[in-house]
Formats: sequence, C-alpha cells, structure tokens
Amino acid sequence: EMAKQVAHEIKNPLTPMKLSIQHMEMRIRNAEPQEAKEIVHHVSRVLIEQIDNLSRIASEFSSFAKLPRPEYEEILLNDLVASVYELFRTRSNIKFNLYVPIDELIVQADRTHLIRVMNNLMKNAVQSIPSSREGHIVIRLKEHQGHAIVMVEDNGKGIEDELHEKVFFPNFTTKSSGTGLGLAICKNIIETFGGTTS
Repeated sequence: EMAKQVAHEIKNPLTPMKLSIQHMEMRIRNAEPQEAKEIVHHVSRVLIEQIDNLSRIASEFSSFAKLPRPEYEEILLNDLVASVYELFRTRSNIKFNLYVPIDELIVQADRTHLIRVMNNLMKNAVQSIPSSREGHIVIRLKEHQGHAIVMVEDNGKGIEDELHEKVFFPNFTTKSSGTGLGLAICKNIIETFGGTTS
C-alpha cells in the first residue's frame, strides 16, 4: 500500500513536467530569441518546482522507512517546547500562546526526534488554518499521573470525528498535496520512546 501511494505521488508531478517540455519544444521552434528565452525561463521554473516536490516525497518516504537510531538523553521538555514556540511565533498572521508548568518535566528521549515531532505538529496546525481566518495556536505542556503531555491546539478547519483515528496512518492526508507521512512519522517516533499520540 505504501509503495502504491508513493508511486502515485511520484507520477503526479511527472505528467506536468512532460507536458511542459513538449509544449516548450513546440513554442520555441518559431519564436523570436527574446520570446524563446522567456518560454524557457517559465518552463524551467515549473520543472524546478516539480523536482523540489519529488525530492520532498522521496525524503519523507525515506524518513518513514528508516528513522535514525535514537540517542537517548534526559530532555527538559519545558525548554524544548519553548524553543519550538519561539521558532514559530514570529508569524504575523497567527497568534501563539504557550503554557508550561513551573515544575520541570524531564523525559528520556532523542532530542532531534522530539524537535522533529514538535515541528511537524506545529506545521500541521499552521497549515490547517484557512488564509481568510485569523490564526490562533496554543501549545500546552502539563504533567498527568506521571506522564508528560504536550498538546497543540489550533483554530483550523478541524477533522471529522470519523477520521480522527486515521490521521496517524501512513498515506492519510486532508491536504490537497503531500504524502500523508508526517503524522505517521510522529507516531512512530513517540512510540519508540514508549509514548502515545492521539
């Protein structure tokens, strides 16, 4: 199923790439030098954009197939969550709030992997908010019965109740583009550390 999905994602950009080149060949045959330059420049931009898309698909699939071996260390979640918040809060069209407890919450995990999870959750939250809406994203860190809980809330479009269980499955996405691997990778990482996602 995963191979079929990736093959489908790769084929999508290939069609416009082929059509663009064929169209360019036809147009520049009788074009003036300046016009030919503009045609080539336009097609080059289209191809580069599609190549970047293919590269992203390959990277996401590779990341899902084999995550680097985690290097465990004691991580102060308060600081890690705050650093991700600082990275994203500069977006002018979205209001961010951060709530962390006074007490330090320390977990055994891989720092790079955890930052990757947080970045992915934040990107998903940002992308879920329509451009016509003033965005609001809240990050909460709390302790409950000996467990550290990180919550990312947004005022985006939301997901239907019947789709909630599928959001962490490979291939599932509500976006018009993308492989649907981002949250699946997050789930994989968190479960490696003995945690859960929901």
